[in-house]
Amino acid sequence: MRVLPYWPTRGAWGRLTSEHWQNAPETHDFPAAESYLGLLVGRDAAAVLVKALRKQATLEHFAAKDILRAADLPLLGSDDSEVAADLEKIRSGKKLSPVLLVHGVPLWIADGYHRVCASYHIDEKAVVPCRIVGRAP
Repeated sequence: MRVLPYWPTRGAWGRLTSEHWQNAPETHDFPAAESYLGLLVGRDAAAVLVKALRKQATLEHFAAKDILRAADLPLLGSDDSEVAADLEKIRSGKKLSPVLLVHGVPLWIADGYHRVCASYHIDEKAVVPCRIVGRAP
């Protein structure tokens, strides 16, 4: 993993590891999730899943490392353009949107893969807030 010269190494962000999240997803997260899920299950089923994600007001919290493991996805490097943009948001004090997940094997990160990776780069055990629904809502 290549860390950009101006980024602190993992864990060096202190209290930001638990204070860089909004309480609710941003409006644009849902169409992005629907687009991705549409590739996996088709447009109609994706629309049903996203409707359930919109209604799910409760946030659950999982370690960044566990989300990546359950999703069977690799950690993107801090030099990935979207991960770097999220790290810059955190560094400047802006809060990230919670992640949208769909239960199953593997876990689907409907929206927020880059945010999970950015959080991991800060601290692999960082707790990430998520809205999560089952595959058959």
